Amino acid sequence: MVCKREHVFYLPSKSAEKRVLFVFSLTLFTMVVEVVGGYIFRSVALLADGVHMASHTFAFGIAYMAYYLARKWSKDPSFTFGTWKVEVLGGYTSALLLLFLSFLILYEAFVKLFKHQPPDYEPALAVALLGLGVNVLSAFVLGHEDHDHNLKSAYFHVLSDAFTSFLAIGALLAGKYLDLWFFDPISGFVGFAVVAYWAFGLLRESAYALLDRELHGSLAEEIIKHIESDGLSRVYDIHLIKVSKEGYACIIGIETSSYFSLEHYEGVLKSFNQILHATIELRQCVNNFTIL
Repeated sequence: MVCKREHVFYLPSKSAEKRVLFVFSLTLFTMVVEVVGGYIFRSVALLADGVHMASHTFAFGIAYMAYYLARKWSKDPSFTFGTWKVEVLGGYTSALLLLFLSFLILYEAFVKLFKHQPPDYEPALAVALLGLGVNVLSAFVLGHEDHDHNLKSAYFHVLSDAFTSFLAIGALLAGKYLDLWFFDPISGFVGFAVVAYWAFGLLRESAYALLDRELHGSLAEEIIKHIESDGLSRVYDIHLIKVSKEGYACIIGIETSSYFSLEHYEGVLKSFNQILHATIELRQCVNNFTIL
């Protein structure tokens, strides 16, 4: 096959990149407003939510930089299989941060439960409503199309924050009007369970992509079946490396007792739309002699 120095199998979605940048800017602005407002109005609740927003701002910054670097390095020949996994790595890092935040929620819930610390309901409700509004808008901006690993992690950051804000509003209303102060820490336990579950799911999915674990499945079996269907060819080695969301690079070793050329097997692989790049090692075994 023709040797190429550039391996541009994938370019990040400009739409996704712009949406993440918008959400990053919105979250950064909200964080600054909450921190400044917390100091001016001496509100611990505003300060706490501002710090919480800072963690999400950091996560969205990671997501944006992953898109930016994947695009910047897309034609760099030192990335043998392209830069798609830069995005996956961004998603994995963001999922780790989400998992860390879930344990912060758990810690705060335990502190409030055992110290019997009812919140200041009025400012806490205002912060929760502000956070819910920002996250609903962010979720709407991020959620228009099928997500890659990077965008999915950013989306789940927004979704988890919106979910915990919704729980907090319900718990605060129950505490304020029904004197059920313990609903606040209980909502924290529920929030921890849901957010940790989402984070573990994102970590598993992105880790499988980084390690190419999901690639040892039906596609490899289908390729082997097609190549060996002539009765004269045998696949003795095959590796599939994911180079985009739906695309793969294929490294395959074939042994044949016919005079089939490399072009023949290249044509077989071209029938698979998922194969974007192929490297073929061919061994021709004719009259008990192996010709490499």
